[in-house]
Amino acid sequence: MADTKKAWGGRFAAGPDARLEAFNASIGFDVRLVREDIRGSIAHARMLGKQGIVSPEEAATLEDGLWRVLAEIDADSLAFTVSDEDVHSGVERRLRELVGAVAGKLHTARSRNDQVATDLRLWTKGALLDLAAGVLELRAALLDVATAYPDAPMPGYTHLQRAQPVLLAHHLLAYDAMLCRDLDRLKDAERRTDVSPLGSAALAGATFPIDRHATAADLGFAAISTNSLDAVADRDFVLDALYACATIAVHLSRLSEEVCLWASAEFRFLYLADQFSTGSSIMPQKKNPDIAELARGKSGRVFGHLMAMLTVIKGTPLAYNKDFQEDKETLFDAVDTVLITLDVLPPMLRTARFDRGRMAAAAVADFSLATDAADLLARRGVPFREAHETIGKLVARCAAEGIGFADLSPEQWATVHLVFAAERPPLTAIESVAARDIEGGTAPARVGAALSAARGALGHDRDWLIERQAARAAVMEGGPR
Repeated sequence: MADTKKAWGGRFAAGPDARLEAFNASIGFDVRLVREDIRGSIAHARMLGKQGIVSPEEAATLEDGLWRVLAEIDADSLAFTVSDEDVHSGVERRLRELVGAVAGKLHTARSRNDQVATDLRLWTKGALLDLAAGVLELRAALLDVATAYPDAPMPGYTHLQRAQPVLLAHHLLAYDAMLCRDLDRLKDAERRTDVSPLGSAALAGATFPIDRHATAADLGFAAISTNSLDAVADRDFVLDALYACATIAVHLSRLSEEVCLWASAEFRFLYLADQFSTGSSIMPQKKNPDIAELARGKSGRVFGHLMAMLTVIKGTPLAYNKDFQEDKETLFDAVDTVLITLDVLPPMLRTARFDRGRMAAAAVADFSLATDAADLLARRGVPFREAHETIGKLVARCAAEGIGFADLSPEQWATVHLVFAAERPPLTAIESVAARDIEGGTAPARVGAALSAARGALGHDRDWLIERQAARAAVMEGGPR
């Protein structure tokens, strides 16, 4: 029969009530940290042996046993129960079953406080890289669609009212810019997560001659924590990851909202593939953008996790508090939610079809070329406020008569302003976008250059990710067994 005595049970004359066990246990969700927990324990065991805190033979036995536990995890042949309380106790329980009493030496110079902080940092580093991979794939999809429609004009909007023509590629590159910032936040979060708390013990550090730099290097951490109290109580790195997730979710939600609008009959700019649409159980004609709607809706769930974690941390005195057990479910679910959304949006976008004709027609509707007309007057010396008023009156007149700028005769243009007797403002979307030939503008040449630069940046970021993923894989593989 397995030994179910708690690691902290020596102080207590009676075992925990079953209700306390159920309420207190985290094994149901922190089992996701099992590989990080085993890898951290291997680094700790190695260090204990090198420092002479346990014998080399004992260290080797501990390490060999831990690899055997990991093999059982990989084979899905090891189960944990609520009596294990948490993943750390579950791994140690199985290790004790495999190697005997020497397993009790593994916890020398270590507390569950610095152990869980180490495990969670290791896991978070990997999760941030997974998120980065998802962001890069969505960026690639956006660039693919932009490349397929390099010169397709569409309405640009302010206040959800048609404003000025832009290129579809320019619009999609705006989301690439958002995702570039998201990647930068993920990189920054990973940098701050890349600190080893191992060796801080419960809160005051260890009394044994441990080598914290050795375990940090073994686990691939760039640095060690500088204060033992802060190390076990710090969950800022969780907040960093949650904020990065929340900001990604904001951008995914904004993109999804536009997909929902563009796919509607009112816009009809976009047609989603059948594989990425759903129907109605009662209305045979319906084709719903459920992926985009779910992506938009799931953002609130991610925001809630960030707010929940801020609330958990705000009232916790130094150092460790059981409140911190709440960090894992919030972080795990936020990461899972963003990852699954990042997984489904790229193929949805790549298989969508844009209606060039409808977008082009809408791009010049509702007098969206009015600013071009005012700009022409201003370039010819008319004060812009006067030009603005002149074209505003022209818009009102045309609206009242039910005509557009393109319907005006040369004589009618001349009556608006003498400048228009000699030259006309842009009357097509392509003329309008071509006029905005500045860095960051929507002119075709500028958008083409921006698209090329974005592809170059994507390649550079992919190289960074490959390098970081390889480094993590090497750490998790852990060297000789």
